[in-house]
Amino acid sequence: MMDSLKKINELKMMIDKYNYEYYVLDNPSVTDQEFDLLMNELIALEKAFPEFATIDSPTKRVGGQVVEKFLKVAHSSPMMSLTNVYNEEDVRDFDQRIKKEIGTDFSYVAEVKIDGLSVSLLYDNGFLIRGTTRGDGVVGEDITENVKTIPSIPLSIQRLESLEVRGEIFMSKKAFSALNIEQQALGLESFKNPRNAAAGSIRQLDSKIVGKRKLDAFLYYMMDRKSVDNHWDALQKMKALNFKINPESKRCQTIDDVWNYITKIDVIRHNLSYEIDGVVIKVNEYKYYDRIGYTAKSPKWATAYKFAPEETITHLNGITFQVGRTGVITPVAEMDPVLISGSVVSRATLHNEDYCVEKDIRIGDYVVIRKAAEIIPEVVRCLFERRTGKEIKFQMIDKCPKCGQSLVRKQNEADYYCLNANCDAKKIEGLIHFASREAYDIDGLGEKAVIDFYNDGFLSDIADIFTLKDRVQELIIKAGFGLKSISNLIDSIEASKQHNLDKLLFGLGIRHVGAKVAKIIAEKFSTMDLLLAVTAEELLRTNDIGEVIAQSIVSYFQDAENRERLNKLAAYGLKMTYTADKTIKETPFTGKTLVLTGALANYGRNEAQTIIEQMGGKVSSAVSRKTDFILAGVDAGSKLNKGIELGIKIIDETDFELMIKQTV
Repeated sequence: MMDSLKKINELKMMIDKYNYEYYVLDNPSVTDQEFDLLMNELIALEKAFPEFATIDSPTKRVGGQVVEKFLKVAHSSPMMSLTNVYNEEDVRDFDQRIKKEIGTDFSYVAEVKIDGLSVSLLYDNGFLIRGTTRGDGVVGEDITENVKTIPSIPLSIQRLESLEVRGEIFMSKKAFSALNIEQQALGLESFKNPRNAAAGSIRQLDSKIVGKRKLDAFLYYMMDRKSVDNHWDALQKMKALNFKINPESKRCQTIDDVWNYITKIDVIRHNLSYEIDGVVIKVNEYKYYDRIGYTAKSPKWATAYKFAPEETITHLNGITFQVGRTGVITPVAEMDPVLISGSVVSRATLHNEDYCVEKDIRIGDYVVIRKAAEIIPEVVRCLFERRTGKEIKFQMIDKCPKCGQSLVRKQNEADYYCLNANCDAKKIEGLIHFASREAYDIDGLGEKAVIDFYNDGFLSDIADIFTLKDRVQELIIKAGFGLKSISNLIDSIEASKQHNLDKLLFGLGIRHVGAKVAKIIAEKFSTMDLLLAVTAEELLRTNDIGEVIAQSIVSYFQDAENRERLNKLAAYGLKMTYTADKTIKETPFTGKTLVLTGALANYGRNEAQTIIEQMGGKVSSAVSRKTDFILAGVDAGSKLNKGIELGIKIIDETDFELMIKQTV
């Protein structure tokens, strides 16, 4: 038996070594056949002696575990997004802003921006214990079993202390091409681009499927500022721990070096084996991060340079019109299919009537198209020199293409609207929006399912979603869904009822109320009863709420049909209140407003803000008479002086830590 254990350990070491050579170094020392023989021998031994199988065994990469659904996981600190810059002037402006804050004694690290999906990996006692998606930046989904199937991600590392690293999961161009060939052979729809393929693969509930998709990962951030003091050294330390670090990363002493790097990458990017959509620029030295600071969503010490959108020429065959959830009518260009930015495009937005008239877009034109922000295809311009005289001028429709009701162009707006509350297209779009991940996040109720259920008569209003549990047998028979998928859908619907009030407000599709505004409103008016009685004047006294938004909200809640819908949703058990995210019910920070200034020794600016918010407080960027405390660190500046002038209580880091431990 001990000989078997010894052999298992030897095989694990050999396979891990060959995996690292192949997937990280891209320099294999054994053939695929030799590798497969070793893997099969290890599988057989672990099957014969299961007591010797460990959680970091290479056999765990094969997959096979099927989960019911992905569990939600709160990040230890938010996974923030980056601001974007688009040209050399923007890059140099970014550099000037940094120099204004910290002087000139610093360097940069420039890295290619992988076009994939963000992941956080947590290791403890040397083993990978959790992999999490970015989600909304605060809460992600547990995809640990799927992450284990990615060969370039180590299942164990030579470090016992807990470590979190973050990076990007992606699919190489070669793997993407092979996957689509397989999809076509099976009669299935091809994936549009490598990013979509990677995102769709990592969200498979069956990890064995994920294991076959040949995903890869680059790691680019280590959540540990104790053992290293700059980003470049952190990358080297991660590399020493066998994480796959992008070889194109470069330390740059000046912004000129950064721009030269960007220019070089722009030339070679199409020759890389994976898709990129820009370059990430980070200040290298950690000691400056808190002084440079953060916005609500992004660090100010980093930015992403986005390459100019790829443009291509195609033929405009026709113009159709689609109806959005608010009734807005959008003209859409129907074109010859063309490959652009990694995906095949045959339709592109034409925005509105004014856009089409201004650019003189005509049916039959040859047009230049690109992807706005690398996502939404749009027509940039027409090639007038190619016109034959047979092209047809754009004509805006005057009736809804779905219900036939006359359209209305509102004063001072460019858009036309269908005002028919019973328009099928509007209802479908509203249902899709409500179930979307950004709103009520109902797994299994995507666009196709919504359309099927609507056409079959199961859904016509948001409230109908919560009656689907009573129609399981009908759903299986009529919609062609399996019992398992319907059961998972019903579970997801039931779980969604616990979402906070802000998710409901956003999901309702109130005009001008996005996710951010919905949260602001829910925090201020924490129950549905308060919102049903709210006045425009009360809303206008709320930060970030202007007259247009206020009138839209009041109109929505005064509408009799909307009030009836809300009564139904309440009766079905949906949460109609907002509960602030905090781990302690009442603390010294509850209901207090704090301003942070200067650098703290043991807390990053973002970390301190998260702690305050979790304990019921609010962090403001400006000092005013409404400020309750100023948390002052090293090199506190004008905010501290203003606070002293106004008589605001000043606390230091020691006070802060005592208040964290104290409960009232």
